[in-house]
Amino acid sequence: MITAARRTFLNISSFQVLIMFRRGLFYSYLSIYLRFFLGLSVTETTLFGTLPMIVNVLTQTFIWGNVSDRFQLRRTLIIIGEIAAAIITVAVWYVHTIPDSKTAAGYVLIIGLSIVEIFWSMSNVGWSALLSDLYPAEERTGLQGKLQSAGAFGRFIGILVGGLLYDGFARYYEGWGFEEGVLFFIAGGVMMISTIPMLFVPEGGVKAEERESTQNASIPKGGRFDISKKYLFFLISMIFLFFGFNSIVFIKPQYLSLDQGFDVSSTTLSYILSMMTLAIFLIGLTIKKLSDRFSDEKLLIAGALATLLYLLGYAFSDDIKYIYVSDFMGGVSMALMFATAYSYASRLIPPEKRGRQFSLFNATMFLSWGVPGTFITGPFVDYMIGAGYDQVYSYRLSFYLATMLVIIGAIMLLVTFRLKEK
Repeated sequence: MITAARRTFLNISSFQVLIMFRRGLFYSYLSIYLRFFLGLSVTETTLFGTLPMIVNVLTQTFIWGNVSDRFQLRRTLIIIGEIAAAIITVAVWYVHTIPDSKTAAGYVLIIGLSIVEIFWSMSNVGWSALLSDLYPAEERTGLQGKLQSAGAFGRFIGILVGGLLYDGFARYYEGWGFEEGVLFFIAGGVMMISTIPMLFVPEGGVKAEERESTQNASIPKGGRFDISKKYLFFLISMIFLFFGFNSIVFIKPQYLSLDQGFDVSSTTLSYILSMMTLAIFLIGLTIKKLSDRFSDEKLLIAGALATLLYLLGYAFSDDIKYIYVSDFMGGVSMALMFATAYSYASRLIPPEKRGRQFSLFNATMFLSWGVPGTFITGPFVDYMIGAGYDQVYSYRLSFYLATMLVIIGAIMLLVTFRLKEK
């Protein structure tokens, strides 16, 4: 007989598989669609990460985090957010086909995805708080590992399917899957389907007696920004680490697709990106044993070191086989940092403030999906190309910039660990 706890885990892991399938399918190729099909600059292509993530963070922090904590809603926010985002995603495809100018179509797409994030942010904040509500602190690292493995499986399939559909199984043209709406329709449909397993998950939330018992906890009372010094330093360190890691996330597919460089097809690109997914899957299976043997602090530092290997591999590699290895190291980094960072953050946040203060932790990761690319690596690459430098050389230098951010983040993380929690 399947226990209630087991049934709950199966449902939340099913949700994780579906959302990561959708992300792998859609976002792995959107950058090259904007860059090479719609003709946007490197910096402009990063806006599809920056603007939507800014909207996501603002609505999480100032709207949905408060709603979640005030009414102790978790599952409800996830379901409503996914359904609304699915409907708007399909609408975004239609609207972006209306302008005659490809540049205008690109900006319509970016603005439309920013509107979608208003509702995805409901799901994001509900998800983070729900896991902390349902599982005690000592189980969260292992839980994140299992969910990462489940999500990696979904992302792996999504990347492969997206690579095939991007050019219509090589029967049409590069960008066909987006222009004709196929990738939008599948992503929207998967969002709808993902709400089904969540219907069978507990609502979550913290009981009134538990909230009252923590009102005089070690972390002071007050609003969203009334946080401990240790948590503040931790957030700053994660900003640099996540920014360094994700500053190349959108320009990496462009770099690999350059005619002057590796010149990979969308299918080959899907194989490269799948190496990161494979690493996430493998580390997810072992993260519980690793967390039992090593502290969150040690695993976070290991994740930072793996990030450096990932970025330096891209900076130095001339052989495509080393790119596969670098992407694998990127997956190791992502798996270690996300699972242990979430666990570490959950120890510093009082239960009654999970919605509001998890929104701050989520912000460090979500903003990294676009902000560093738009304001650091993207403009740098555009400037170098505009100044007459070779495109491959220009992209490679951006990987060094990302490495510097990670080094700063690792130093800040060491400072954080030395602070005493008051």
